Amino acid sequence: MSTWFASDLHLDPATPEIADRFLRFLAGPIQGAAALYLLGDIFEAWLGDDDPEPAHRDVVAKLASITARGTLLFLMHGNRDFLLGERFCAETGATLLDDPVIATIGAQRVLLSHGDGLCVDDGAYQRLRALVRDPDVRRGFTALPLASRRRLATEARAGSRKHLAAAGAYITDVNQAAVETLMRAACVCTMIHGHTHRPALHRFDIEGVEYTRIVLGAWHATSSVLRWDSTGYHLLPCPV
Repeated sequence: MSTWFASDLHLDPATPEIADRFLRFLAGPIQGAAALYLLGDIFEAWLGDDDPEPAHRDVVAKLASITARGTLLFLMHGNRDFLLGERFCAETGATLLDDPVIATIGAQRVLLSHGDGLCVDDGAYQRLRALVRDPDVRRGFTALPLASRRRLATEARAGSRKHLAAAGAYITDVNQAAVETLMRAACVCTMIHGHTHRPALHRFDIEGVEYTRIVLGAWHATSSVLRWDSTGYHLLPCPV
């Protein structure tokens, strides 16, 4: 049986073609899969589990349908959807994972992360990341009216685009030393993450041991996913 990984779908009512592609993915390749891991930024903005947005509710229903058929669903917070919570998991049948976390895929221990915590060269972003993950900040945000949350999310996305436009490429990528430190501390040789929108397989050697970092791509243009089965892992375009 296969296990699939994806991240950075950035599902948004303004880009229905991405949601259509994802729903075809759920209706096609995922059928009969052992598990699906979604490693963050599933949504462009998740305002809280009480958001009635119809496009998002359709995704919730489709995710619930795959877990009802026996496929395990695992979710991880991204920097866009860090408010995914218990209600979302209950409605979809998903399990929310810590970031990072070690999973056993086949017979191999694999480190999973959204990836933004490894972009340590971007100090401004790391300060913001720590702020929005504060439980008190989350509770305060979700207590606001939906209209206020929507306005703040729009402002945050505009600020993010401005920051990325001004930042150098290395700042918005993961730091290799941080990657190596994390993987060695976890005693794993394979890591899967998203966030950077730079799909690739990175292989490197540390003291004679080979390590592999697999980066999932975003779904804005050409979506990429990872399939892991009895033949190994395969980073490929979304097959729908």
